[in-house]
Amino acid sequence: MYADVEGVRVFYRESVPAKPDAPVLLLLHGFPSGSHQFRQLIAELGDRYRLIAPDYPGFGHTQAPEDFTYSFDRLADITEGFVRELGLTRFTMYVFDFGAPIGFRLALWHPEWIAGLVIQNGNAYEEGLSAGARDFVALRPETPGAEETIRGLLTLSGTRGQYESGTRHPERLSPDGWTLDQHFLDLPGRKEAQIALAFDYHSNVEQYDRWQAWLREHTPPALIVWGRNDPFFPEPGARAYLRDLPGAELHVFDTGHFALEEDLPEIAPLIARFLDRV
Repeated sequence: MYADVEGVRVFYRESVPAKPDAPVLLLLHGFPSGSHQFRQLIAELGDRYRLIAPDYPGFGHTQAPEDFTYSFDRLADITEGFVRELGLTRFTMYVFDFGAPIGFRLALWHPEWIAGLVIQNGNAYEEGLSAGARDFVALRPETPGAEETIRGLLTLSGTRGQYESGTRHPERLSPDGWTLDQHFLDLPGRKEAQIALAFDYHSNVEQYDRWQAWLREHTPPALIVWGRNDPFFPEPGARAYLRDLPGAELHVFDTGHFALEEDLPEIAPLIARFLDRV
C-alpha cells in the first residue's frame, strides 16, 4: 500500500487483525533494509495486532522526488506525516537501528502518541556505540576516503555481513533479507541517499541527551530485546536504557544486529505479551 506525504509516495505494509480496535505497533526499520525486514513478525502477530511498517525515503519501495534532502530530520518529518495520514493517534513504537533516531524524534515532537516502546538494537547511549560505530559516526565529507568507506558497506558482501555477523548459525539465515536490501541499494540514487544519511548520523548522537531526558520524563512502558553480538550497537547500549527506564523489561539474545532473523520464535511472544499489557 502507498500513502502520499509531502510529495513522497510512502510504501507500507499493514496487517488486518481480527479485532478492528486491536493495539497498533508502528514498525520502524533499520539500515540498509525496509519494511520487508518485519515480514515474518507481521505474519506471526498480524492477526491479533495492527502492525504497520513504512519504508522511509531512500529505502524499499518508497518513491521520493529527485531533489529530496536525505537527513534524519527529513526522514522523521515524512514518518510524522505518514502517521498523520493514517490517522494514528496512539501506538506502540518498535525502533530498530535507523528506526531509533527517527522514532525518538517522533517521541519528542508527539509524546502523546507513544503508548510504549519496543527497542531492538536501537541505540540512544554513548556506551552503545562500538569502536567501529564511533569511527563511522566521525566520518565527514571532507575526510579522505570517507565516501569510499561508506560505499564499502553498500555492497552485497557488506549487506550480507550485517545479517550474518554475530549470529549462532549464519548458514540457517534466509538470504531473502540481504538479497532484497541489495536490490534496493542498487537502484539509481539509492547509494547517494545512504551516503548523505551516513554523513548525517552524527546528528543522532548529538541528540542522545535529549532522548534520554524524554525517557526519564515520560517513562513509557518499554520492552528491550537485543542481539548482544551486534558489531555496531553492543550489549551495553541495551543495559544503558535501564538507567532512565528502570522498569523496562530486558531480554538479551545470543545473536547479531538483525535479531528477528534468528530469534523471532522467542521475540514474537515477548512482543505479544507486552502489547497486551500496554
